[in-house]
Amino acid sequence: MNKTIERYQKREKDAYGISSKAVGQNMQNVKEEAHSMAKKTQFLEDSKRKLLGHGLEPCSVEDLQRLENQLERSLCRIRERKNQVFLEQIEKEEERRLGEENANLREKRGMPPLESSSTSLSDELQTHSMEVVTELCIGPPERRNI
Repeated sequence: MNKTIERYQKREKDAYGISSKAVGQNMQNVKEEAHSMAKKTQFLEDSKRKLLGHGLEPCSVEDLQRLENQLERSLCRIRERKNQVFLEQIEKEEERRLGEENANLREKRGMPPLESSSTSLSDELQTHSMEVVTELCIGPPERRNI
């Protein structure tokens, strides 16, 4: 019975040693990852401060040049986006103005207003088609008085 208890205790110690070693290693990995994340966070905070123009005293000329280039690229992207938004607004306003002008002209001509703004000119022409008389003749052409 004592031998069985001793074997059990020995296996428990071995299993505990392995699991505590794994936990210790996992804990070490978590600590290293937390330290790495803290470094990244500090770096990002420093970069943000520099982009805002604070804490530039320890920067070298090369660092300042890189920072200036980065700000210029960012400014170009911001201006491009701003111009894109302005163009989209101008297009929408022009579309709205042309729609109103079209409605006014239709009203002056006594035509019914369009149901939807997506109706195209070809749809409108098909709706208000003119009758054309055509004649099919088989054989040689004859002189006709029209």
